[in-house]
Amino acid sequence: MSQKQLKEAFISNLNGTSLLEISAGLSLAPLCLLCRGLLLVLHYLHHGKPVSSRKYSLLLDFLVLVSPLLFSCTVLSPIIFFMPVILAAFCAGIFSKIYSQRKREARAPFGQIVQEFQQASLDPEYIPAITVFRVYVNVLTSISILAVDFPQYPRRYAKAETYGTGVMDLGVGAFIFGNALVCPEVRHNSCTTQPRFSSLARQVFSVWPLISLGLGRLLSIKSIEYHEHTSEYGVHWNFFFTLAFVRLAASLLLAIFPKHKAWLVALALAVFYQLLLSTTSLKVFILHGSDGRDSRLGFLDANREGLLSLLGYLAIYLASVQVGLWLLQRRASVKGWLEALRGLALAVVVLLVLLQLCQAYTEPVSRRVANLPFCTWVLAHCLLLLSLFVLADLALVFTKLLVKGSSVPCCWKVVQPPDSSKRHGMEAVPVGREDKLSQLCLICAINKNQLLFFLLANVMTGAVNILIDTIHSKAAFTLCILHLYMFFNCLIMHILHARNIVLKFW
Repeated sequence: MSQKQLKEAFISNLNGTSLLEISAGLSLAPLCLLCRGLLLVLHYLHHGKPVSSRKYSLLLDFLVLVSPLLFSCTVLSPIIFFMPVILAAFCAGIFSKIYSQRKREARAPFGQIVQEFQQASLDPEYIPAITVFRVYVNVLTSISILAVDFPQYPRRYAKAETYGTGVMDLGVGAFIFGNALVCPEVRHNSCTTQPRFSSLARQVFSVWPLISLGLGRLLSIKSIEYHEHTSEYGVHWNFFFTLAFVRLAASLLLAIFPKHKAWLVALALAVFYQLLLSTTSLKVFILHGSDGRDSRLGFLDANREGLLSLLGYLAIYLASVQVGLWLLQRRASVKGWLEALRGLALAVVVLLVLLQLCQAYTEPVSRRVANLPFCTWVLAHCLLLLSLFVLADLALVFTKLLVKGSSVPCCWKVVQPPDSSKRHGMEAVPVGREDKLSQLCLICAINKNQLLFFLLANVMTGAVNILIDTIHSKAAFTLCILHLYMFFNCLIMHILHARNIVLKFW
């Protein structure tokens, strides 16, 4: 077999992993975020000032926010179920130290502190969990697209061939989910005077970079004979095209139907598509081609997975728009977000129950056809991850209130603390300081140039695969390559952010 055929075989015919293992892996990112925030508060407690060095800030963020995820999907994957416990214990230890040192300064009863925390007012214009969710999906995707070509990346984490739940299968749906949370229909929800088709017109213009990137990826892969998994999207199709067409189709539907009924449109579309898969020969066509022997004759046959799965991804996008509209409802206090957190937890439970019913009465999860179980699974786990980020943010708000003047970038700002806070050493974090600290935050840096970050990761992945025999790499070499690859990508984003450069011109 040629090197190209070896690499294609290395990522083919896989069956995914369990939902429990994926859930355990998802908890790592929020715990890393919480750990970083607690370390920053502890530093302020000891030194009386936040970390102000760009070099040390980048190093801390990379080592705490990115590096644990690299280890978790490679050499530490056999103990993935223990990693959340270890990280949670470490966070608990840091919080205990912060609380005990603060308690000597102002011995307020814990119950009173909790009550004041619930009444604390948060900035209603900014929801950090949305930003962090989108950035971490990008980071995890960037790690996986290169790590999957190394033997240290468990084959069960890679994309499943036909049926199954791989980590990378979830990443595809999470990208759609994250895009929908900040789409124009969500962000401009309060603008009632806008023309009905204005969002559609903006989306037609804004998707041209995705189409250009899709064409660029297609031409480059074909010209250098780069290895590709044909059954993933087809011969000519790729995920950039999927993103572009889903956004266009969703804007058209949301211009016709009321935005606050997006979940009904999503449900109708997903159920209709599943009925077609179950009652017609459509599923056989997607999986086996027009002749039943995996033919690739004609454009539709050659790209049947990418073209027909658009219906499932469109359903995910529309349902995610509904989530975005719900999240942006005005909640000005911690108590309001605790209630929202209960709502998110309930939605996760309901979706997981529906997932079991869908798999029992229809078919297993399949990213390849983007069926109803796949849509349900993606929404359930994306809401789970989002809930964990909200929970981590609220824990950081509580910690910031314990330590007067402390601040954490990309975290909720306390804009109006309770009147009694002055008696117990609590005060609002100055907005100016938070804005200054955001310039040192890796999450903020990646968020400013997310498409560039993803594009750079794709280009670097191709370069590494061309230059290195990834399949036969040893563990130490793999970890070095992955860390250098991610650090270089993060460093570019950090430099652009420090110079306030946003490479977006559409």
